[in-house]
Amino acid sequence: MFRPLPAFIGLRYLRAKRRNHFISFISLVSMLGIALGVAALITVISVMNGFEKELRSRILGMVSHATVTGFGEGIDDWRGAITAAREDARVVGAAPFVEREVMIQGLRVSGGFLRGVDPALEPAVSDVATKVVEGDWNSLEAGRWRVILGRELALWLGVGVGDTVTIYAPTLRSTPAGTLPTLRQFTVSGIFEIGMAEYDRGMAIVHLEDASRLMRMGGQVSGVRLKLEDMFRAWVVAADLAERLGGLYRIRDWTQEHSNFFRAVQTERMVMFVILSLIVAVAAFNLVSTLVMLVTDKQADIAILRTLGATPGSVMGIFVIQGMVSGVIGIAAGVVGGVLLAMNVTNVMRFLEGVFGFQLMPAEIYYISELPSDLRAANVVTITVLAFLMSLVATLYPAWRAARTQPAEALRYE
Repeated sequence: MFRPLPAFIGLRYLRAKRRNHFISFISLVSMLGIALGVAALITVISVMNGFEKELRSRILGMVSHATVTGFGEGIDDWRGAITAAREDARVVGAAPFVEREVMIQGLRVSGGFLRGVDPALEPAVSDVATKVVEGDWNSLEAGRWRVILGRELALWLGVGVGDTVTIYAPTLRSTPAGTLPTLRQFTVSGIFEIGMAEYDRGMAIVHLEDASRLMRMGGQVSGVRLKLEDMFRAWVVAADLAERLGGLYRIRDWTQEHSNFFRAVQTERMVMFVILSLIVAVAAFNLVSTLVMLVTDKQADIAILRTLGATPGSVMGIFVIQGMVSGVIGIAAGVVGGVLLAMNVTNVMRFLEGVFGFQLMPAEIYYISELPSDLRAANVVTITVLAFLMSLVATLYPAWRAARTQPAEALRYE
């Protein structure tokens, strides 16, 4: 016999064949419930992390980590601003841009954003150059008046590569016929697809100099976009750059550009975590009923232990250990199953689609046509500790009842 005695007896009770098979069944159900709850929690949180990561990468493919723009007007010395940004070790890339709302006319008319970029510098701050699915990114040349459209915008306008569109700028020009809006014909030289309707449906990209001339900005740019080593320090880095440049500048980072979206994703993930945690709690507290019935079944044994000198604390330890072993087995099975499922959730989805003959997320409807998963060790540890604490709390009341057993009353009818 090994010490401590409560651990020995608790493990002995766990291995013993019980006279009441219903208790064994409830104990097995409790372990399975904990395992399923933990596995579901790990898998769902990993999938939600994957969606957030995927959407964040797509958004940041178009939205820079930080933006420094002129306050009420453009930036004249944007080349100096880019040089200053590159001198900061925290900055990975910097590029100028011009961005205004415009109206675009093809076979149909649509509003949208016109973004002027430097084709050589833009890949340092965004992924749009790699998302061109038709035409050529390098076709954007100053003075050639070419435009690359988002796929959905091109479909709405009814144009393709080689067609022409007319872009109306929000500036006016004086002519012998009176004051007219500024407009210019552009040749469609490419089509990009980011996978976000906000950009695929509403953005057109032209050369920086063409955009500046169309907007009558006199060589100015709207601002400078930055890509950083640590995107979570975007505001600090952009503020430091604005301070070095002097003057008044407007600073925005990626969290401000889509703050409502990221806040909604975080809220949804928190709500799902709470809901699934409640499911784990219900499964863990099934241990209460199991241990209560076991305490009732072992009244005589408890009474004998008390008469032999076992303290109430030792009796509590017996049932706490037994309940915790059951909980730990369920948690371990759930962690293993959850990790394996989270790592292979896409393959599982494809298998189920093949078996049942349906598509969960058709590519023609959804931009993300598979379940992305981002398994994080911190989440697994948090879920494991939470389930362990729930199991521990579930054992306390039955163990306390066992410790209150009075030997004389328990052995009265034995």
